[in-house]
Amino acid sequence: MVKRILSIVGWIGTALVFVAVAIRFGFPAKDQYGSYLAWAGLVCVLAYTLGQWREISAVFGGRQARYGTLAGVSLLVVLGILIAVNYIGARENKRWDLTSNKSYSLSDQTRNILSKLDSPMQVTVFAREQDFQPYMDRMKEYEYASKQISTQYIDPEKKPLVAKANQITQFGTVVFNYKNRSERVTSNSEQDITSGIIKAVTGQQKKVYFTQGHGEHDPVSAERDGYNQAAGALGRENYSTDKLVLVQRASVPDDAAVVVVAGPKIDFYPAEIDALKKYLAKGGKLLLELDPPEKVDSPPLPQLIALAKKQPGTISIALTGIGRLTHLTGELLQARADIKLLPVPYTRGPASALGDVATGRVSMIIEGYSGIIGAVKAGQVKLIAVASPQRLPEFPDLPTVAETIPGFAAAGWLILAAPVGTPEAIIGKASADLAKVVGDPEVKQKLAVTGSYPRAMTPSEALAFVAKEQATWLPVLEKFSAK
Repeated sequence: MVKRILSIVGWIGTALVFVAVAIRFGFPAKDQYGSYLAWAGLVCVLAYTLGQWREISAVFGGRQARYGTLAGVSLLVVLGILIAVNYIGARENKRWDLTSNKSYSLSDQTRNILSKLDSPMQVTVFAREQDFQPYMDRMKEYEYASKQISTQYIDPEKKPLVAKANQITQFGTVVFNYKNRSERVTSNSEQDITSGIIKAVTGQQKKVYFTQGHGEHDPVSAERDGYNQAAGALGRENYSTDKLVLVQRASVPDDAAVVVVAGPKIDFYPAEIDALKKYLAKGGKLLLELDPPEKVDSPPLPQLIALAKKQPGTISIALTGIGRLTHLTGELLQARADIKLLPVPYTRGPASALGDVATGRVSMIIEGYSGIIGAVKAGQVKLIAVASPQRLPEFPDLPTVAETIPGFAAAGWLILAAPVGTPEAIIGKASADLAKVVGDPEVKQKLAVTGSYPRAMTPSEALAFVAKEQATWLPVLEKFSAK
C-alpha cells in the first residue's frame, strides 16, 4: 500500500515539474507560481526516491547495472553543470545591445540614477495581463541595471482589492515604493519611469496653491462645493497644497508648482492679475477654472477672462474623432468664446481619452452622454456644462453652456423624413402619430436612459430647425476645412 502511494507521489511530482516548466516558458507573468510548483515537484520526486531505496540499490548491484550507473552518473554531472551555469547566469548575467540605435539600452542618466539606489525599490505595474509584456521588457532593463529594483505585475480586474488599496484609477499605472515614499506614473516610457524613480528617491514635494478671497472653492472643505477630495488626490501624487490670498502678497510664492484659481465668484483686482502675469512670465503654471454664472445678474469676471485669453493653447482638449459632433462642438465653443484650445487627438475612442482627463494629463473633453456617463458615475471626471439648449432632468444643477455663452447649443438629432412628393395627408398623419409616440411617458423614460430627449415638431417646425442647424454648423465646417 505504501509503495502504491509513493508511486502516485512520484508521478505527481513529475507532473508538477512539467507544469512548472510550461509556466516558465508559456506564462512568464505567473513565474512565481512556477517556482512553487517546481519545488513541490522536487520534494515529491525525492520522497518517492527515498521510499524506493532498496529496489534502486538492488538494481545497481549487477555488472550491467554498474556500467549503466557510470553512464547515469556522467549524465547527472553534465546536468549538474548545466544547472550550475543556468544558476550563475541568472544572477551574474551580461547582456549586449547590438541594435544600431541602442533600442534596448537605458540612457547614461538613468543608469547613473539607478547606481545610487541604496535601498530596495518595489515597482508595481497595474495593467491588464495581456498588456504586461511591454512593461516587462522595459523593467527588465532597470532590474538588470540595479539589483535594488524588483517588479511585480498586477491585473486590477483580477485583484481589485489590491488596486483599490493602491488607489488605482487607470490601467497602465506604475507605482514606485522607496523608503516609505510612493510615486506613480501612467506610462512605460524610460523618461516617465525614470522621473517616477527620481521623485520617489528625492522625496521632493511640489506645492499647489489655491487662491482665496474671491469665493473660490475651498481645498480643505468637505462640503459639496469643496475641493478636499482634489487636495487629497494631489497629496497621493506627492503634492502638498496651501491657500494663497494674493491681495495680501505682492507675488506668487517661489515654491509654487501650480496656482489654481478654482471657480471665483468675483473678479480679481488689477494688482492680483499683475502678480499672476509675472508668475506666468517666469514659466509658472496656472489652472484657471471659471464656473458658469449662478444667476443672470452675477458679476462678470473681465480681468480673469482677459488673462485666460492671453494664454492661448494652454488648455488642452481631447479629440475622440475628427469630424465628429464632439469635435465640431469644440470648434464652435472656441469660436463663440473667442478662445484657443490645444487639441489632443485620440484614435482609440473615448475610453483612453477619459483616462487621461481623469488623471489630469488633458484638461477637458467634450463627449456624448453614453460615452461619458460611466466615468461620471464612477467619479473619475466632473461635468462642467451641457451643450443642449436646456438643462438635463437627471442633472438639474448642471448648467448649460448657453447660460455663459448666450445662444450656444450643440446636440445630435434624428428627424423622420419622407421622399419628395409624398402626399401631405400621409406626412400629416405620420407626424401626428410620431408625436403621440414620443410623448408617451414610458418611451420618454427609456430614451432618457441613453441621454436622448424626444421633441415633437410639425413638418414646418422641422424644416425651420434644420435650416437653423445649417446656419450654425456650415461656418464651423468651412473654417475647419480651411485649416
